[in-house]
Amino acid sequence: MMKQYVLVHGGCHGAWCWYKVKPLLEHSGHRVTVVDLTASGVNMSSVEEIQTLEDYAKPLLDVLESFGSDDRVVLVAHSLGGIPAALATDMFPSKISVAVFVTSFMPDTTNPPSYVFEKFIGSISQEEWMDLEFGSYGTNDNPLMSVFLGPKYLKNMYLLSPIQDFELAIMLVRVAPAITSNLAGTKSLTEQGYGSINRVYIVCGEDKGLTVDYQRWIIENSPVEEVMEIKDADHMPMFSKPHELCDRLLKIADKYV
Repeated sequence: MMKQYVLVHGGCHGAWCWYKVKPLLEHSGHRVTVVDLTASGVNMSSVEEIQTLEDYAKPLLDVLESFGSDDRVVLVAHSLGGIPAALATDMFPSKISVAVFVTSFMPDTTNPPSYVFEKFIGSISQEEWMDLEFGSYGTNDNPLMSVFLGPKYLKNMYLLSPIQDFELAIMLVRVAPAITSNLAGTKSLTEQGYGSINRVYIVCGEDKGLTVDYQRWIIENSPVEEVMEIKDADHMPMFSKPHELCDRLLKIADKYV
């Protein structure tokens, strides 16, 4: 049976990062939609236009809204894309069969959506920052933060990925919003929406961007139906292990759709 996948990229990246996985899923007979979040990839907005988490997620919300009432999708989110994807799940629970978080920030239903990201930022030492750049925008009343992945930090995320994909990333990454509580608000996602959806987490075993310990903490903080692992994947499994990632996504769709 043909399934509908919607793939959401991580911070500073764009829909382009799914260029290996999209044709693999399509070759298996499924439909795949890849989304550029606001001010990402070829979306022409600037980061200054993003004043709320909903602003950032708007292209994804528009895609989900465009599907018919009987369409149920496999929503796949990578890294920081997990937070806008969780918001979309909360807003359109009837359109999601399963939400898949790939080495991703995954909110709970107790804390604000930004909690898992802000906790991570607070846990990083100065040395680990490398050339991760934070900027500021917004207003005095509502200061917002942007983030940009410099080449050294990026290399840490692409340690096992082909050099061509790392070079592609250096050319294409853009400034993104940092998902703080000022952007996402302090209200948690709902049990009736986000909390009602089947969730699967894919752990990447050689991830130096979001460590395995932190991935495990995220899962403990908000338990899921199932945990899968790709042992030899770095933070970018769509580049370092695309076939293995595709295999997991096909198995998830078979089980939950």
